Amino acid sequence: MDIERLQPPVQPEPVVELPASLRILTINMHKGFGFLNRGFVLHELREAVRASGADVVFLQEVLGAHRRHASRYANWPDQPQYEFLADSMWPQFAYGRNAVYPQGDHGNALLSKYPILQHGNIDVSVGRHERRGLLHCALTLPGAGIVVHAICVHLGLRERQRRSQIGSLIDYVATSVPLDAPVIVAGDFNDWRGRIGDTLDEVGLREVFAARERSPARTFPARWPLLRLDRIYVRGLHIEEAAVLDTRPWSHLSDHVPLVAQVRL
Repeated sequence: MDIERLQPPVQPEPVVELPASLRILTINMHKGFGFLNRGFVLHELREAVRASGADVVFLQEVLGAHRRHASRYANWPDQPQYEFLADSMWPQFAYGRNAVYPQGDHGNALLSKYPILQHGNIDVSVGRHERRGLLHCALTLPGAGIVVHAICVHLGLRERQRRSQIGSLIDYVATSVPLDAPVIVAGDFNDWRGRIGDTLDEVGLREVFAARERSPARTFPARWPLLRLDRIYVRGLHIEEAAVLDTRPWSHLSDHVPLVAQVRL
């Protein structure tokens, strides 16, 4: 008698849903020192960033290393600041080192709850004395293999530098990011005179606060925000929420206050 072998049941493919939305936070963290350099506040900053619930964090003025500070502060972390902030909340992170000096280095960083497929730091420095870069990370979201391009920005202090760097950013997005890909560009644009305006419209980027309130948010100085230095631009994403975190504890954790935005695909 023939015996038919039982076949194991076919297991259905697991259903992985796309995240309903992405929560973005950007802050110039002032190398871990508080407003007017009043104290080393990196541990407090980590708790505040954790409490924000951000999926992707854009950081500017992040120290990779600083030997003098490490010898002066007993609670200075053993690892780079971006790794200390990422801890167990953001399993993925990338660092773009821009300025290097005898005591250490600093630059931009990105923390992500989603995998970073690849990252690169694009040098947009103008002149020899102020090193600047664009940290570009390609993030993959679960479900449909969607890639979101995230670019962390910290532009120069002089207007001539910023004009050149904005031109480099526009060229980079136009040539290096697929036209149909979702994009987030966030950071410290140092545009205190409001000269950037709608220039990033050329590559379809819109500023989240300008889209909702007609002008970017005031973020500097932290205790009395007057200047509109920090921005979040998006393309291919719907803006659900945008807020300035200008109350305690944020108002004493840096010289800038952070911006947060909720966006969806």
